[in-house]
Amino acid sequence: MLAILTALIPVFLVIGLGFVLRRRGFPGEEIWAPLDQLNYYVMFPALLLHTLATANLSDFDVWPMAGAMAAGQLSMVLVLIAGRRLYPMKGPEFSSVFQGAVRWNSFVALAAIASLYGPDGLTLAAVAVAVLVPIANTMSVMALTRYAMGLRSDPIALGKLLAKNPLLIACVVGITLNATGIGLAEPLAVTAKIIGAASLTLGLLAVGSGLRISNVIEEKWAVIYTSILKLVGMPLLMMAFCILFDVNGLPRHVVLICAAVPGATSSYVLARQLGGHMELMASIITGGTILAVVTIPLMLWIFGQ
Repeated sequence: MLAILTALIPVFLVIGLGFVLRRRGFPGEEIWAPLDQLNYYVMFPALLLHTLATANLSDFDVWPMAGAMAAGQLSMVLVLIAGRRLYPMKGPEFSSVFQGAVRWNSFVALAAIASLYGPDGLTLAAVAVAVLVPIANTMSVMALTRYAMGLRSDPIALGKLLAKNPLLIACVVGITLNATGIGLAEPLAVTAKIIGAASLTLGLLAVGSGLRISNVIEEKWAVIYTSILKLVGMPLLMMAFCILFDVNGLPRHVVLICAAVPGATSSYVLARQLGGHMELMASIITGGTILAVVTIPLMLWIFGQ
């Protein structure tokens, strides 16, 4: 347990630094949005591209791991739909709870995995991005379209959205370069490595800068409900499928961390674009991130043996 805490504390300290910097107004309110865009569209894709293109994926059987993650994430969708009968709420509120329970913070996950398991763990985490991001984005857009906007989902629009996602593009290109044996030329590999090196730090700072603690108390019941589903329910579901698909060792540990991290901060942006409850979404992200300081080490202690 001490080793787990030692590895994870720096991750949450960087998140805390982001929170403090923004509250202190340093280096200026206007800098956070451009930094977030730079990281999302350039630095993080570079990290994924380099990791997947240069990794020796033959060292791991990634298909059972991918199946466990996909099954766990889709099972949570069913849990949420069934749970709405027990915890009724309006459409926009439900769409925010949905995003909070289904989406995952890849910056926190990759930073934690890199700290705990090094390059091999980071390679498997990049594979997790390729599996979980399209499911999370597709399900979240469908939920917002139906429950927040009251419209039917457009498969063509969904396809266009996924085709433009920079993380998915980087994963597809990286895996293709690896699988075909083409690889990355040395100058390009070094360039991608340099660009991607700053990604996790900037991502964690951005997570901290986006925390809005003042609203959490007002929405406490929805925050608690969503946090239980995301921080406890999702790890339980994915660990059950790991057992079913015989996922063990490092792949199982990576699945556990990807399941146990809080919801993605980008959920707020999607809620704003598609008519979701933005204030509730911000509260869910903040509350989940704070609680994850306790729950991630706990989940690793229980299931990571």
